[in-house]
This record gives sequence, C-alpha cells and structure tokens, in this order.
Amino acid sequence: MLPPALSDEQTVPFDDRGLAYGDGLFETVLLRAGKPVLWRYHTDRLAKGCQCLNIPLPCQATLDAAWQGDCTAELEVLKLILTRGSGGRGYAQPDEVTPRLLSRRTPFQPSIQRWQQGVTVRLCNLRLSRQPRLAGIKHLNRLENVLARQEWSDTAIAEGLLADSEGRVIEATSMNIFWLQAGQVFTPFVDQCGVAGTLRAGLIDQGVVALGALSLDRLAEVERLWVANSVQGVWPVTTLLAADGSLLQRWAVSESDPFQRLAHQLLGFV
Repeated sequence: MLPPALSDEQTVPFDDRGLAYGDGLFETVLLRAGKPVLWRYHTDRLAKGCQCLNIPLPCQATLDAAWQGDCTAELEVLKLILTRGSGGRGYAQPDEVTPRLLSRRTPFQPSIQRWQQGVTVRLCNLRLSRQPRLAGIKHLNRLENVLARQEWSDTAIAEGLLADSEGRVIEATSMNIFWLQAGQVFTPFVDQCGVAGTLRAGLIDQGVVALGALSLDRLAEVERLWVANSVQGVWPVTTLLAADGSLLQRWAVSESDPFQRLAHQLLGFV
C-alpha cells in the first residue's frame, strides 16, 4: 500500500521520476460538496495509465483518502499526481518501485458566462504526434499541449484546437472536442493520440456521443461545435479562427442545447 498522498506543500525529491522524466500520471477531479464527480471514470483511467506505464496502482482506499476530509467550498478541484517514485539510473527504473502520490484540492468556480455565451477557439499550428501506446491516458508528458498553448495570448480566445500529424482533429489543449453532424454528436477517436476525457467517457457510455473522424478541412462544415471537460463543463463554440487569426466559421448559441444539458446533468451542474 502506498503511504498517504503528499500535499502540495511537501517537497518532491530531486530524484523523483515524475519530475525528472514525466514518468507518471495525473487526474483532475471535480469535487461537489466534498464528493468526487465521475470518480469511477477517473480511477478507471488512472488504472489504465498505470497498466500502460507499468506503475503499481494505489489501492482504492488510498485514492479515496485524497478526497475525503473537510471541503473548503461547494465546488473544488482535486488534482492527483502519481509518479513512479524515486530512483533508478538514467531511464532504467529501480528494482523496487515505490510510487509517490501527491494531491491538492482548491476552490473552483466554473465559467457560467462561457456556458451561456459560447467561446472563440483557434486552430493551433502544432500537430500532435501519434503514439498508440500512450494514447488516451493522462500521462505527465504534456509538452505538446504546453507548446500549443503558447501560440496565443489573447484572452478572448478560450481554447486551441489540435490536429494530429495526419490532419485529423483530436482535442483542444485541455478539453475534448464534440461536434454535431446529421443529428448525431460525435467526438474524435483517441486511439493514436490525445486524452480520453472522463466526461467524454460518461457521455459515450450513455449513448449520447458516437466516435468519429473529422479532418481539419471539414471542421468548419460541422453544424455545431463544443469543447468540454469534467471540470469546466461544456462550452459551445461560436467562433472558429485559423492559426493566423482569420475567421473560418461562426455558429449561433442555442437557447436550448440538449447536449450541454445532458453533459451538465452528469456533472451535477443542472
């Protein structure tokens, strides 16, 4: 069993493999009145990541202890970071792996304005590389997303959309993508790259969302477009910009958005 999770005030050793190599995983969880939302999906994804990286999975009691305790606000965000721990020479892992679990919880307020008025997004120049072994999991190596987020500083732009090296739309820098076509809501496959979000997983399980492929050259032709994750909820996209800032498409915000309503029901926002 792992020791209790370290708080963010405690020091991470210099030889921690998560710090040195990004050798680990993380989860960002919405807490409502101290209880985790979509917790099963978060722990399932963490388990998949641990299997992929060959890191021992903490027991359920250890994971639950990270969110148990007095809440500081009605809504909080719990961030969990699990690394392989310390040791090993170079990239070789130590003979005995002792994972390190860190956690932090902070008060949170979602952007209701973005729910209601929608957002502007832009295409990113950066292309995601394909690596099926790491696709779907939330590993600590997020440098592609970091570099993509450096592409703009305009606060009027809420997100950047990322395509892979084959020109297929995959995700936003920190959110999943959904689109409406012929009466069906779709989200991209993430079997080659990208993160399989927990809200995305819940919507797929409920039959609300189907998997599909969307190329960059067809993106502006979709009937509606959303970005979403399990913390922020669903933001309707009203304006799509190219990487150079030119306008590609506009969509109107619907006063009645069944997809947003269903997603927010899963998160307890409605």
